[in-house]
Amino acid sequence: MKKILITGGAGFIGSHVVRLFVEKYPGYQIYNLDKLTYAGNLANLKDIENKPNYHFIKADIVDGDAIMKLFETHRFDSVVHLAAESHVDRSISNPMEFILTNIVGTVNLLNAARHYWCENLEEKRFYHISTDEVYGSLGETGFFVETTKYDPHSPYSASKASSDHLVRAYHDTYKLPVVISNCSNNYGPNQFPEKLIPLIINNIRHNKSLPVYGKGENVRDWLYVVDHARAIDLIFHIGIDGETYNIGGHNEWRNIDIIRLICKLMDEKLNREAGSSEKLITFVKDRAGHDLRYAIDSSKLQHELGWVPSLQFEEGIRKTIDWYLENQPWLDEVTSGNYLKYYEQQYDLKR
Repeated sequence: MKKILITGGAGFIGSHVVRLFVEKYPGYQIYNLDKLTYAGNLANLKDIENKPNYHFIKADIVDGDAIMKLFETHRFDSVVHLAAESHVDRSISNPMEFILTNIVGTVNLLNAARHYWCENLEEKRFYHISTDEVYGSLGETGFFVETTKYDPHSPYSASKASSDHLVRAYHDTYKLPVVISNCSNNYGPNQFPEKLIPLIINNIRHNKSLPVYGKGENVRDWLYVVDHARAIDLIFHIGIDGETYNIGGHNEWRNIDIIRLICKLMDEKLNREAGSSEKLITFVKDRAGHDLRYAIDSSKLQHELGWVPSLQFEEGIRKTIDWYLENQPWLDEVTSGNYLKYYEQQYDLKR
């Protein structure tokens, strides 16, 4: 019976991965470790919280002693490492938090895995999930591939680049069985509304301004979060030790074009006059070190492991808008901060 530690499992991507593993593999014991910061929300997992193969652990990966004790107690044989500080703007205002979580936290997990797995590395796996932002910025053409030289431009991307290098170093030095994936921008249900797409949806709901950095010409590749979870499942189970896999959605969009599309669809959904939401667009000073374009070539993942994205962006964005409009209480709880009480309520309920 596999005992899998999934870090950051109450977050946006992590909650989708936890749900997939809990439901698809009832013979696995899934341990969701999350610090429950502003981005971690246990309400994302209400539908599976009582499953017999699901366990929640409230802990901080920066606490090395706590991580060692958890490995000693539970004897995890695999780690799927998603826990990370991930918002670029926050990294610019508070880089140290990103260095501690993304670098020190990753090393703490690597040290615990190395210590408890050292006598038998068979059937073990340390899977580190990273970002395409470690590669830096592209011009108008070209794609990131697994061998693209790292060129991070923000404290966030630099901290993730560092963690990637450390994971590879533990593989090369200590023979730790690792895999890494670097993914493009995710979107979909349960994303914290400081990120572009849920922010725009929520602001349109409340007729608030829609802030756009610079001229909105920055290009990103977008991937539906459920497709990312499917890719993680494949890489975890059949990816080759020591390899890196890029995960992309084949959906490049300028930020301004995404915002205009959401405006159009929201006007239709809310029965507002066509063009009314677009009037809320407000151009603001560009972000420091703002990369122009990201685009991922995920052909290695497709050819070697057989993964392809299931949704194109236009279909995925409609599903995403529908989810947020149908789950307005969730969105209101998140934006008000009341969701942070959920853990306390659940803890008291289960004592």
